[in-house]
Amino acid sequence: MSEDLRVGYGQWVSLRYRIHDGQGDAIEPEARSLVYLHGLQQDLFPKIEKAVEGLLRHSRTSLYLEPVDTFGDYDETLIHLIDRRMLPSALEAGMSFEGIPGQAQDGLHYTVTDFTDEVAVLDGNHPLAGMALRFDVEVIDIWQATADEIDACS
Repeated sequence: MSEDLRVGYGQWVSLRYRIHDGQGDAIEPEARSLVYLHGLQQDLFPKIEKAVEGLLRHSRTSLYLEPVDTFGDYDETLIHLIDRRMLPSALEAGMSFEGIPGQAQDGLHYTVTDFTDEVAVLDGNHPLAGMALRFDVEVIDIWQATADEIDACS
């Protein structure tokens, strides 16, 4: 591995990142790691991928992203009230379901935000939808992908 290798197309990139809300508070207590194939996979928000383009190993950057560049705006139409009997009896706020029970699958994950004996509130928005976020990113490592790896992702 070359010490002067810069992030570019067709390279594996190992990142460590933290996400902060608009007030600068960390969203999660620990940094997360991600390995992705630069320019070929959709594992990363495009603006973050663009921000790390050309960086060297151990470089750091911070960027502020609006909801449109991350998890989208909060969509009130993704809030659903459903009959409580459609859900498990041991229901708790924070539980999630793939799709709305009893309805055709729509590919979304819904989180129980509130419930009574008769009705439950399911929210299909990502928990960070509608929030402007700051990402602190560090390039941990960079290495060239093989031709087969690039072909598999093209």
